[in-house]
Order: sequence, then C-alpha cells, then structure tokens
Amino acid sequence: MYAIPLGEDGAELRPLEPWQAEEFLGHMNRGREFIGARNPLPDIVTDLESSRAYLQAYADKAASDSGRICGIWNDGKLVGAVILRTMDVAQGTAEAGCWLEPSAVGRGLVTQAVRVLIDWAVEERGIHRVEWIVASTNGPSIAVARRLGMTKDGVLRESDPHRGERLDMEVWSVLAPEWRANPHPIS
Repeated sequence: MYAIPLGEDGAELRPLEPWQAEEFLGHMNRGREFIGARNPLPDIVTDLESSRAYLQAYADKAASDSGRICGIWNDGKLVGAVILRTMDVAQGTAEAGCWLEPSAVGRGLVTQAVRVLIDWAVEERGIHRVEWIVASTNGPSIAVARRLGMTKDGVLRESDPHRGERLDMEVWSVLAPEWRANPHPIS
C-alpha cells in the first residue's frame, strides 16, 4: 500500500488493517503497561481475537467515512498509531488520538503523524474542527496539542473513568482556517 515518511530517520505512517492483527497485538504487548497508563486500549486489546476486532472496527469506520487508524512503523516495526477516533463529515468534526510504545517516545513521531492525519482530514475530507481530548495529567500529549497549534477549549472535570480513577480531560482543538494559516511541514 502506501507509506508516508515521518521525518528523515526512516519512520513511516502506513494503513493499519485487520490482517495485521498479530503484529498489532505484539505492539500492544510491548507497550501494554506504558500505553495503559494513559489509554484504555491495552485493556481492550488483550488477545488475537480482540486485536482483530479492534482493527476491524476501524476498517468499518474507514468504509463508512467515520474514522481512521494509521500505524507508525520504525525500522520495520509497528511502534504506535494515530487515529481519527470519530469523524463526522456532515458536521465537519473529528477527534484525533494516538499512542506509542516506549521505544518510540521522544522523537516527534506522534506530532509528525498527527500532522499528516489532520492535513488529510481538513484538506481531503473537509473537516472544519479537529479535537484532541487528553487527560490533564498527560503532559506529553498536551505538548503535542501545543506543537500542532491547537487551542485549549476547556476541561471536562472527572469525566473519564480510567482504572479506578476519574480523570479530568482537556479538550484542545484546531479549526480548518487556523490549520491552513500555519503550514505544518513534515520535518
């Protein structure tokens, strides 16, 4: 299929599809504890069947134009993903998200990959508002929102139950005119 380079170190963004369920499960197993500290996904993807079901749900979203998932590969190994968790083309809204396993952290891969995803959503699908919803305690993800030029819209107090704790969630967003006014080249 296609691969989009994410900078100059060989990392790339590619489609992530149900036939890659075993590779996706291996990735989830490598990052289970780290990813799970901030994201419920490791509690959902626990075996090959649930891995395939998760990727199939995104294949179905892609088919209905209501979401997307793309994997981040480094040196041929799946190390993370970016998603449009929701996408409503008629309303012009989408919610982006991400995760990485520990080996890929700190290299700007999420920022680069989300730039590609937002560019596609805004320019190809006509999305007007892209949201980024993040736990107030997730500093690295908040830093991504800032690097992408997003604005903090507010805080949903104790709105997300995660592993026995209720987390405050920050809502960040970027509007299509703001996105277009600030070119975001892959560096």
